[in-house]
Amino acid sequence: MFLRVDLHTHSDCSDGVLTPAALVERAAARQVELLALTDHDTVVGCDAARSACAVHSIRFIPGVELSCEWRGREIHIVALNVDDRDPGLQRHCAEVLARRRIRIAQIAHRLSAAGLAGDDLVRPALAAAAPTRAHVARALCASGAATTMQRAFDTWLKRGRPGFVAAQWSDLATAVKCATAAGAVAILAHPHRYQVSNGGLRELLADFKSAGGIGIEVSLSGMSPRDADRAAALARRFNLAGSIGSDFHEPDLPWRPLGRFAKLPDGVTPIMAHLGLDTGRS
Repeated sequence: MFLRVDLHTHSDCSDGVLTPAALVERAAARQVELLALTDHDTVVGCDAARSACAVHSIRFIPGVELSCEWRGREIHIVALNVDDRDPGLQRHCAEVLARRRIRIAQIAHRLSAAGLAGDDLVRPALAAAAPTRAHVARALCASGAATTMQRAFDTWLKRGRPGFVAAQWSDLATAVKCATAAGAVAILAHPHRYQVSNGGLRELLADFKSAGGIGIEVSLSGMSPRDADRAAALARRFNLAGSIGSDFHEPDLPWRPLGRFAKLPDGVTPIMAHLGLDTGRS
């Protein structure tokens, strides 16, 4: 039985700040027993995380968080127990990462046009396996152009701001099918963050399940009790399994600590049952 679980984490292979090995070491200190690495659109850190988990006697789940689009909105799919050497997954991630690099280069150009040192600001992003806007936001903070990550996005990187460049992702069905073809369980990440109506969220979940989705995150760091209740209700309504995670990126965000207790709301099937693992229920 797993008591403390984290099925949504990020390393410095995408927009986290810890190496996969350091992430696992921190998870071990937090007494995490079941851990997934789910970097954005890359599985390059899975081998290092797998090896570190073996040292610390942590059960490892290889994963990836796939970026996609649904009705003009960016949606994220967490794929768990993925075959990180699957050729189709590797091709999909390579295509997405190429789009990410083009986007970051365009952001550099726009920031330069706004009077900032655009090339310098995107250098950390382009050095990562999966470049993200979070890298640019951290560089904006380090340069003094913003005081916090949120200010960096609000002032420079969000829609309507000088450094905004729209993302070009594959559609939801393509991302889900890529995950399932690689042997993974597809989970809708952080449903409370999408700016859609309740009806829109139900339509999203209907399309997600139709494409082959299996689960939804119902216990995630930063979720309010109301958001968690709504996610659990959606899991029951659509017969989706419930997943657990922190969406951990860095130690300096204390509201996203590694590790969540495995208990889920009544009537929600644990995602571990679909991973061939103990459900964590007594």
